[in-house]
Amino acid sequence: MGLSAGLEQGAHRRAMGGKEIEMVGSKLHIKKNDLVMVTEGKEKGKSGRVLKVVPEKKRVIIEKINFIKRHTRPHGQQRQGGILEKEAPLHASNVMLLCEKCNKPVRTGHRTLEGDKKTRVCKKCGEIFDK
Repeated sequence: MGLSAGLEQGAHRRAMGGKEIEMVGSKLHIKKNDLVMVTEGKEKGKSGRVLKVVPEKKRVIIEKINFIKRHTRPHGQQRQGGILEKEAPLHASNVMLLCEKCNKPVRTGHRTLEGDKKTRVCKKCGEIFDK
């Protein structure tokens, strides 16, 4: 079967052996406004703030990283044509969260605080990212 209109965004059904299984888009270890460092690719070693997260495609858009040139045509009186530079998405596996205390790219773990609130923590120093 194809995409179903009645499902939540990022979810779709797939027929397997006569059964329908609902698949939901996965969560990422990175959130909007996180400070991250690029670990792979042409922008390796650069850091910036996350502008947008696309969990369905497992991609993130980082401020002033991975610029592409978009050639546009003029549309009416309002939009001028030309070459625009904008940030392109990077795969989430190619970036790591920057710990402000360690000042290094780190892996993250999860810890449950009082009140059953789950937060992300630095694996190196134990600093809490979600406050």
